[in-house]
Amino acid sequence: MKFTRDILARIFAIWAILFFVITMIIVFIPILVSLLFPDPLKTRIFHRISQVWMGIFLPLSGVWLTRKGKEHFKKGESYIVICNHNTFMDVPVTTPFIPGANKTIAKSEIKKVPVFGIIYRIGSVLVDRKSEESRKESYMKMKKVLEMGLHMCIYPEGTRNKTNEPLQRFHDGAFRLAVETGRPIMPLVLFNTKKILPNNRFLYYWPGKIKMHFLEPVEVNGQRADVLKEKCFQIMLKHLNKYSNAEHAGDSQSPQR
Repeated sequence: MKFTRDILARIFAIWAILFFVITMIIVFIPILVSLLFPDPLKTRIFHRISQVWMGIFLPLSGVWLTRKGKEHFKKGESYIVICNHNTFMDVPVTTPFIPGANKTIAKSEIKKVPVFGIIYRIGSVLVDRKSEESRKESYMKMKKVLEMGLHMCIYPEGTRNKTNEPLQRFHDGAFRLAVETGRPIMPLVLFNTKKILPNNRFLYYWPGKIKMHFLEPVEVNGQRADVLKEKCFQIMLKHLNKYSNAEHAGDSQSPQR
């Protein structure tokens, strides 16, 4: 049974890679057109295109997405969205399906990838974590993103969670940003991306359902960054533990699409 599943998972992986590349080439031209416009319009156009792109790619690669808690986003408000990070699957899900145009923080090495690197630059604030100057510059860019009325998506764990723990300890950046800008923090919990695209398996892709749970926003209200960090960590950890069993995650409520 395991052998059969592994074979099927590799077939699904090859199909997903091919279909991703094909659809990426198709959307590349309209994405290039978006470069003609300044931000925030450029990012808003990119967000619409990525919604269409992933709205086609995900179901045709065997992935179904449900969202819960979209009502927490207030019209006209920009949020610092913090999300758990399990696998490479997280970014293609969060960028298009966070309600409203947004940018994410990403490693600068990705810009070197042909075609995909150009796409990634539009939707991301790139940072070279080995460079103090780059980290400072990216921090100022994130402030600018929020000032433009866009959401800023940050993975506070800093890297993919390859441990057996549901959540790694958070870094300070997102919470210092919240304190300095006064923007509320929107916790986002993703379920099942690691099952679809595991970190420890080569050429492995297994169709399934991804759940996005947007939790109630956390206001700064004069709190220190370390207090916000611990509060958000506990909120997300509690929610992850509550819905740790994928079969029961969100079953008690009808998901919003």
